[in-house]
Order: sequence, then C-alpha cells, then structure tokens
Amino acid sequence: MAIEAEMTNSESRAAVSGAPRATEAPTNDERMTPAPDSAPRKKQTEPNDSGAERSAGQTQPKKKMSPRTRALAIVGAIVIALGGAIYWYHGTFYEDTDDAQIDGYISNISPRVGGTVTAVHVEDNQKVNPGQVLVELDPTDLRVARDQARAALAQAEAQLRAEESNTAVTETSNQTLVATSSSDVASGQAGVAEAEQSVAQANAQAKQAQADAELAQTEKDRADQLYQSGAIARAEFDSRTAAAEAASAKLDAAQKAVEAARRRVEEEAAKAHAATSRLHEAKVNGPETLDAKRATVDLRKASVDAAKSALEQAELNLSYATIVAPVKGIVGKRAVNVGDRVTVGQSLLGITQIDKLWVTADFRETQVRHMQPGQRTTVHVDALGRDFDGQVESIAAATGSRYSVLPPENASGNYVKVVQRLPVRIRLNPGQPDMDRLRPGMSVEPKVRVK
Repeated sequence: MAIEAEMTNSESRAAVSGAPRATEAPTNDERMTPAPDSAPRKKQTEPNDSGAERSAGQTQPKKKMSPRTRALAIVGAIVIALGGAIYWYHGTFYEDTDDAQIDGYISNISPRVGGTVTAVHVEDNQKVNPGQVLVELDPTDLRVARDQARAALAQAEAQLRAEESNTAVTETSNQTLVATSSSDVASGQAGVAEAEQSVAQANAQAKQAQADAELAQTEKDRADQLYQSGAIARAEFDSRTAAAEAASAKLDAAQKAVEAARRRVEEEAAKAHAATSRLHEAKVNGPETLDAKRATVDLRKASVDAAKSALEQAELNLSYATIVAPVKGIVGKRAVNVGDRVTVGQSLLGITQIDKLWVTADFRETQVRHMQPGQRTTVHVDALGRDFDGQVESIAAATGSRYSVLPPENASGNYVKVVQRLPVRIRLNPGQPDMDRLRPGMSVEPKVRVK
C-alpha cells in the first residue's frame, strides 16, 4: 500500500510539473514470473536530459522490415547496379556527341552570261528536277552575237576556198613551168646543135665557093691573057669574066651564110640558157611558192576553226540565257527577280540535294582513339525524334581549328591545352523511313559503337 501511495504521489507531482510519467516498477513476483508471449511487457522509462524517454532495465527489440520496404530496397539496388553496368558498358563500347548536324550538297546557281532577267519560274522551298527551267534572260544581244559569228564563219570559209584554189593553180603552174622549161631547155639544146651543124655546112659551102671563086678568077686571068694575044674570042673572055664574078658573089654569099649560122648558134645557145634558168627557177622557187600557198591555206583553216569555235560559243551563250536546274533538290535563298540585271557568277539561288545527305559529327580527339571507318552508328535526329542507322565513312585529315580562317598558333603567346575536335563523316544507310524529311543543318546526336 505504501508503494502504491508513493507511485500515486509521484504521478500527481509529474502531472503538476508537466514531466513525463514513469512506468510502474514491477513487483518481486512480477520479476520472478515471466509474462506470457501474448501478454505485453511493461517497460520502465525515465526521463533523460532532453526530455525523451529511454528504456530502463531492458533493451527494446529491433523493428522488422516490411515486405514492401524490402522489395523497394531490392529493386533500388538492382536499378543502381543495372545503371552502373549500363554506364560502364556505354562508356566502354560507345562514343557519342551532341556536336553534330546533317550535312548535304548545296548547289549555288549563277548565270554563265550577263543579261536582264525576263522570267523566274521557281520559288523558295520548291522541289525541282534536273533540266527544269529556273530563270530566263533576255536573249536579244546573244542572238545578235550568234549571227555575227555565223557571218564570220562564212567569210573565213570563203577565204579558205579561195586560197585552196590558188594553191591548186600554183601547184599546176609550177608543174607546167617545170615541164615547159625542161622542154625549152631540150629545144634550145637541139637548136644549138642544129645551128652548129648549119655553121659547119655553111663553112663547107664557103670553102667550096672560095675554091670555085679562085678557079674562076684563074680562068678569067688566063682568058684575059689569051684574049690579049688574040687566041680566044671576046665572047669567051666575057664568059669567063662573068663566071669569075659569079663565083666571087657566091663566095660572099657563103661567107654571109656562115656568119648567119654562127649568129643562130648564139641565139639558140641564149635560148637554151634562158630555158635552163627558168627550169632552175621553177625547181627551186616553185616548192617554196607552193609551201607559202599551203601555209596560207593552213592559216585560213585556222581562221575557219576559230570562227567555228566562236559560233559554238555564241550558240552556247544563247542557250545559257535559259538557266536550268543541274541537280534534283529543293530551291532556297532565292535572290533574283524579273527585271534584275545579273552578271556572270552572281548568286541567284541555291538547290539543296536532299537525296545526298550525311552526318558531320565533331568528336573530341579523345573519343576517336578506337574509331575507324565501317563502324556501326545510330543517329538520333532531334527534329524528328527518331533514330537512323549509319556507318562511319571517314575521319577528317585535320581538326576543325586547322581549317579555320585564322588557325591557332601555339608557338606564340601563352599556350593553354584545349581538347580539339575531329570532324567524322557518317553515312546514313539508304532506304530508311522519313529520310526525305532530313535537311542539312539539323542537330543530331550520333552514337558510334567502337568495340
């Protein structure tokens, strides 16, 4: 009873002071007799310095983990382990980057001749096929230039025909001159021989006439003596006198014939010499003259070729007045309108070849250690939200900084090591869905399997 009164007083004091109430202390019988498993055990607690209760005389048993908590812990451990394995696997066998984009060929269309724009047949973002008309220029000036080139060609061809005719005439004339000169030389030589024979014959006749003249003169002198002596008649004397005069005249004629024959020999010799000179001239100068004519013909042929080239260029320029699409693609950056005056090489518009696309990925230099052409690649396109399959096609020959307009010069100033990037070209496998929606410049994230 005293114990109960004391405990009652303690509880009263605790209630009054606001302190926690202590658990009743067990009796001796309670300490000796163990409580059944189903009965709850009483614990004695006493206040601590902080106001929290702590066990007195006996340790509180550990709380068992519930099945749900245990399952969550196991799942969390599996997720962490699986995440670590995936991170290790991805870091070991794959290399990826977000510094990549779709690349493609963009053909800049510019005129090959200057002129005024008369028609524009395309708009931005319009699909075009090879040979489709894009822009038309005013062809009037180009048509006039073509007509002038045709006239120049006709003139050059006429001059060529004239020179070819002259060359043929010159060649025939040279051959005729050689033949005529050869004939004249032979004729002159024959004339000289004939004249020399005439001289010999005239000399013989002159000798005969001289002998006859001397005999006639002797007969005349004898007749004169006989006539003086009266041995012969006057008629006989006159007859012999006449015979002597005739023989003398005949001798003069023979001598003149000899002189004439000699002059003829000289004439025939001069003719033969002139013919020989003409023959020599024909043989020496004829080929040179013919070569000069042939050179003129070659010059005219060259003029004809130049005129043909000029005409062909004029026709090409006329065809260039119609600007057509060289490739299949999509028109963009149109910068031409009707009435514009355009010059050669001026950019009019661009055509993007969407059927020839690839990926340019700028990997860090530490990522290309095991990278090589042919490795399988997965490319995620941000704009489409899907992946495309591809292969590493090639690795650039230099880092991107070396291709810049002002490449860095590490030999000057303070050097700071910066991880460089190497452009890697990735070829997309053909035949994949939605490839026609890809456009150059789209951001992508390629992932290359390097092991």
